[in-house]
Amino acid sequence: MRDHLRAGLAIYNAGDLHDAHDAWEDHWLDLPDGHEDERLLHGLIQFTAAFHHAANRNWTGCVGLAASAGGYLAGLPADHRGIDVPRVRRILAALEADPEVVERRSLPTLRHEGAVVTVDDLDLAAVAVAARVYAEDGPYDEEVLASAVRFAREDREDGAELGRFESLLRDFVADPENRGLVYQRLEGHVSKRESKESDVEGLFG
Repeated sequence: MRDHLRAGLAIYNAGDLHDAHDAWEDHWLDLPDGHEDERLLHGLIQFTAAFHHAANRNWTGCVGLAASAGGYLAGLPADHRGIDVPRVRRILAALEADPEVVERRSLPTLRHEGAVVTVDDLDLAAVAVAARVYAEDGPYDEEVLASAVRFAREDREDGAELGRFESLLRDFVADPENRGLVYQRLEGHVSKRESKESDVEGLFG
């Protein structure tokens, strides 16, 4: 839950509303209806959708989703999973009352445990969630990203503080302008690592 939650928050705070929705939806779909975590994620998903509609001047859709999101969040503990639920509900209420506020103010940030979450704040597990989300959104092979995550975890287990794979994964998530170039580098390093593993396995085959 924590990894999906924080990945989605960082993606949202980067301005990628639909991608944030995808990060949360992956976990939300597995939760039973009415569960507090299901309601939190459902509310956040509709929160991002409401702002998406507002950005496209679909005022009716925005107002409906803002009201619905507030309903899902109603009754949750004030700091459920580190989210300031009353603050999120206040933002939604203001949006529902005046959806055109998006044209006068910047997108409100979402915080976790009192701090605005950015990609730099994510641990490797949350970076892996974000990388998969962005891979789904572009011409990238998700298996390459999955292998890169596995190698990054292996490097961590071997004592590396920030190995090549983790560094590139973080750049893939954080740098949309150069995402394609970073992916090419990742793809090349993954291919080399897999070739080495194959050579070693062949020695004992």
